[in-house]
Amino acid sequence: MTGLSIISDPEACRAVWERLWPQQCVFDLWPVRHCFARHFDRPSFFVTGEAAGTRRPFLLALSWIEEEGYFGHFPGETWQGKTWIEQNKIIGAQGLSPEAVIAAVKGKIKIRYLDADFLPPWNGQSRVDETGYLFYPPAHDFSFERYRQSFPGKSRKKLGQEMARLEALGVSFHHDDPADIGPMMEMNLSTFGRMSYFHDSRFFAAFTDLIDFFKKQGMLRITSVKIGGRLAAVDVGAVWNNTYTVMAGGTDAEFTGVAKLINFHHIKWACEKRLASVDFLCGDFSWKTRFRLAERPLYQLCLPDTADTPL
Repeated sequence: MTGLSIISDPEACRAVWERLWPQQCVFDLWPVRHCFARHFDRPSFFVTGEAAGTRRPFLLALSWIEEEGYFGHFPGETWQGKTWIEQNKIIGAQGLSPEAVIAAVKGKIKIRYLDADFLPPWNGQSRVDETGYLFYPPAHDFSFERYRQSFPGKSRKKLGQEMARLEALGVSFHHDDPADIGPMMEMNLSTFGRMSYFHDSRFFAAFTDLIDFFKKQGMLRITSVKIGGRLAAVDVGAVWNNTYTVMAGGTDAEFTGVAKLINFHHIKWACEKRLASVDFLCGDFSWKTRFRLAERPLYQLCLPDTADTPL
């Protein structure tokens, strides 16, 4: 290495991010990350350098999560003590040793949701963290009916019965009504309580800013379902780079099966718009496998500090 350096100044961090970070998914956008950085207010530690002889720039974007005692991926937003943003990356790690990174930051590093294409070649230091779930409209020739026909007959019949039961009560969809954001958060809190993302006031404020950013950029998509004239479910996401990312939602527990109804709606809409993919993110919900979504493993990297057992 030509030597690693630490950047902590916010403007310098932004500059190096925008210079080196691939712009592939919505989570790669600096303003998206900054919504959380502003409210969680973690100290930033951007580790930069260049592998000797390669002229390949290196960037590991970290934030110090004091209450957990480790460096997590920037911006260090946490839910239940774990970071939430997915598709994190380590840029240009080839030719760099993990010991060099540990020595530079002088602390434990725990990075979640690493994109498989940006894993460092440090055998034994990473493992599968969680699985993300995606729908690819091109795989079904942008046909919702062709996708539906891919289900086994018994599953297709059972799902059809569930949807018909709700539709008999009177189902209607509407989109992009900001007035539904508040009820969405309230339904989420009612369902999950302290386990809700929005139970943490920092996350609540960051997500509110995120919605505002998406709206100003023309990326915001709010999907709402009424059943019998009553608001039954709301999902919030963003469309960018021909991908629709569904980020959060809330449902009225009285309407069993409404989550499946709204997710079918997302998939049908994505087919109609000929999108490349719908990202339903991670989360071990049975409907994701039942909906025959494609799986994408994301990885966790853990590095001990110099006081721990050597690598």
